[in-house]
Amino acid sequence: MDFLSEHQPELLPGKRQLPPTQGVLEAPHGTTIVAVTFPGGVVLAGDRRATMGNVIAQRDIEKVFPADEYSAVGIAGTAGLAVEMVKLFQLELEHFEKVEGAQLSLEGKANRLSTMIRSNLGMAMQGLAVVPLFAGFDVDRERGRIFSYDVTGGRSEEHNFAATGSGSIFARGAMKKLYRADLTEEQATTLVVQALYDAADDDSATGGPDVARRIYPIITVITEDGFRRLTDDESSELARAVLQKRLEEPDGPKAALL
Repeated sequence: MDFLSEHQPELLPGKRQLPPTQGVLEAPHGTTIVAVTFPGGVVLAGDRRATMGNVIAQRDIEKVFPADEYSAVGIAGTAGLAVEMVKLFQLELEHFEKVEGAQLSLEGKANRLSTMIRSNLGMAMQGLAVVPLFAGFDVDRERGRIFSYDVTGGRSEEHNFAATGSGSIFARGAMKKLYRADLTEEQATTLVVQALYDAADDDSATGGPDVARRIYPIITVITEDGFRRLTDDESSELARAVLQKRLEEPDGPKAALL
């Protein structure tokens, strides 16, 4: 980013000038991203739908990407700018590791992403906002951590679980009632599928599991062993198990009463 800022700043996502338009510029938007911590790591997942106004622009978009070996980014907002920002973020982390011979700390990665989001503020003010969710395994603290952002680059560390995007209010409600501090990895991955299902149930911009087209949420797990994306078979198995239980309980599992 520093190199481009000095030599060709117009190539940076936030520095581009939009052509004059009448009304709101329509562009594909990614929607709901969720994350949850468990002892030993963190799970980051996203639905597969991209919308453009009231139209489904893409049914199988990918919204969760590895940032490096121990972290990942889930994108919500303007899809094109978000993907470009993630690629630049990946390149910066790789460059830092090659130059310094060591990985940037998780806190440092979160701060760097905050700077990149802030550089896109001009585009955000024109309706092309990017609001990611960043999660990773902190090798120094030996636990999973989650960071959320606003359009100005403001960064907040979230504890236990977090969500962003149009369906985040419904996903957060689902996670709030189901989260426990002693979740296993399998329970955490099931929880994020339940949360995305609830989001899709109430938010038209969020896509639920599509059995007919074999499109299922992207689910990633980050532990001390590094980043791992669940295979299509693993994701479909989780989604089908949730769908089967929803036939009996359409509104999903209930929180235990104390």
